Amino acid sequence: MTFATGARVPSAIVDALEAVRLVLRYAHLVGFALLLGGALVQYYTGRIYINAVMLWGATIQVVTGIALAAPLGRDVQPDPAKLSVKGVIAIMIFIMVLIPYLKKRETVNKGHFLTIIALTLINAAVAVFWH
Repeated sequence: MTFATGARVPSAIVDALEAVRLVLRYAHLVGFALLLGGALVQYYTGRIYINAVMLWGATIQVVTGIALAAPLGRDVQPDPAKLSVKGVIAIMIFIMVLIPYLKKRETVNKGHFLTIIALTLINAAVAVFWH
């Protein structure tokens, strides 16, 4: 890896940046698990509402997603179109989770809830299948 000036980046910095990227990726997966797991538990227990686990998951997904989108000095940068699609979906999920949670709704419309689950799965599919 090289700086914009053409100078080589020390391998210790490259290794540190890679470690940061891996930690962010792991946290991103934890956010996905919290969001989807929290939603599926609510759906299968029959009481459909937005819980704190889902809000934490959505928040972690957005924050780590933004951090992962930052160019961390890698030679290969992520596709801007893919990042845009994932970002829009993540923000939609976050808003769909945040508003009912802040309003302290005891139940959420089933369609609204299933849309959160569907968008979560679609966002994961975009991450995996879009190269």
